[in-house]
Amino acid sequence: MPNIRDIVQQMPKAELHIHIEGSLEPELIFALAQRNGVALAYPSVEALRAAYAFSDLQSFLDIYYAGASVLLTEQDFYDMTAAYLARAHADQVRHAEIFFDPQTHTARGVPFASVVNGIWRACQEGPISASLIMCFLRHLPEEEAIATLEEALPYRDKLIGVGLDSSELGHPPEKFARVFERCRQLGLHLVAHAGEEGPPAYIETALDLLNVERIDHGVRCLEDGALTQRLAQEHIALTVCPLSNIKLRVFGDMGQHNLLALLDAGLVATVNSDDPAYFGGYMNANFLAVAEALPLSVQQAYRLAHNSFSASFLDAGAKQGFIDELDHYFATL
Repeated sequence: MPNIRDIVQQMPKAELHIHIEGSLEPELIFALAQRNGVALAYPSVEALRAAYAFSDLQSFLDIYYAGASVLLTEQDFYDMTAAYLARAHADQVRHAEIFFDPQTHTARGVPFASVVNGIWRACQEGPISASLIMCFLRHLPEEEAIATLEEALPYRDKLIGVGLDSSELGHPPEKFARVFERCRQLGLHLVAHAGEEGPPAYIETALDLLNVERIDHGVRCLEDGALTQRLAQEHIALTVCPLSNIKLRVFGDMGQHNLLALLDAGLVATVNSDDPAYFGGYMNANFLAVAEALPLSVQQAYRLAHNSFSASFLDAGAKQGFIDELDHYFATL
């Protein structure tokens, strides 16, 4: 049997927690800045990469929004997304559900159409299955989220769902109850970041007041036994991002990560890359970091990959097709 490192790199998998703006590598930031005549605060690719040392979520967000400033045209969004899809394909990702933050761009005067059309077109032409989840920025007022939803309505057919991201602390899920209810009525899938820096209570309110189907991050759920039991019973998936959790100091090091404890508690945990350009790696880098530090068994690797497909918003036939491929891969080890 191959070793666990080879298994996690070659097994089919889905990615359910990827911010497309967070896949913007320094090299592409500089190329787009040059193309669009945008002045950057960093003199070189190396200087920008050196700035990727974060003490918390907010220090990351500050540089993340600065990096996004180079995205101005539909082609920019296409190029960024195409680059991510190629990286995901190389990591044996079969399907990705991609987050994007229109408010980050429309606030700078970039047309909504340029954002969504560029990303969507790259997904149609890319090497893997991919769909779009539009996120609302939680540090902004709900009224702005509602206005963004109105702007998105002509592009409803290009979206599978909506999410909630950006600064978690001080911005509880209930702040966005009205816009999420409207999205539910529109038939969109609902997800939200909760329980990363924020308390387990945010996970509960995301479930009860936003009616979300998946929790992004959710690693702090284990602090509340009743909540953990509920997540297991209701098969609520958690889109865990190991390297991100270390980079943002949610855990001190990978050896302290609770991913295996989440699995042991019967939770539908998955592995994802979050903002891979900023946090040190795409899907396989996350799996390798987990496999080396925790360590990961073959059975646990299978469960994580299986969970990624079962927790996706693919239709039943597509989901089963990928799970069959996964089963065949493990049967031939």
